[in-house]
Amino acid sequence: MKKDIILCGVGGDGIVSVAKIISDAALGLGLNVKQSEIHGMSQRGGAVFSHLRVSSDPIFSDVIPEGKADIILSSEPMEALRYLPFLAPDGQVITNSDPFINIGHYPEVENVQSELAKLKNCVSFNANEIAKRLRARGNMVLLGAAAPYLEIEFSELEKAIRNIFGRKGDDVVATNIEALREGYKQTA
Repeated sequence: MKKDIILCGVGGDGIVSVAKIISDAALGLGLNVKQSEIHGMSQRGGAVFSHLRVSSDPIFSDVIPEGKADIILSSEPMEALRYLPFLAPDGQVITNSDPFINIGHYPEVENVQSELAKLKNCVSFNANEIAKRLRARGNMVLLGAAAPYLEIEFSELEKAIRNIFGRKGDDVVATNIEALREGYKQTA
């Protein structure tokens, strides 16, 4: 098993938390994990991305070469497009379709959506809308949508959520797991 995953978005969207959940779930299965992350101007909505490599074999670098990412998981549609050079020809993009327009020269939303629609393997949906209905965060919904492509048992993702958010209380854990399950329905 080997998965090279680019996680990207804007600061405050929980991309680092998603990387932590995937990492913990993979480690729980005895897999090898390497991660590299850039927080950017995360407190101001700046770009945030992480390279996450998971494998049953040893991993020698935490950086994913261009054209080799199996998955791009993005909390923001323009950020998904920004990392397309990393996507393998048969790679999968999972992205939130709801833009975070924090710059004056953000492209027309229709143009961003049009570019995503051209991709062979792309799941684009409004994760924020689902999250709002659940009083959750979009990052958990997106993680659920990515779950079928991760080759990590769904129960291990739930277990990682319990471990990471358990200190925040049962309600927080339950909300995050519910959001994960709702996201899973988008792609399963």
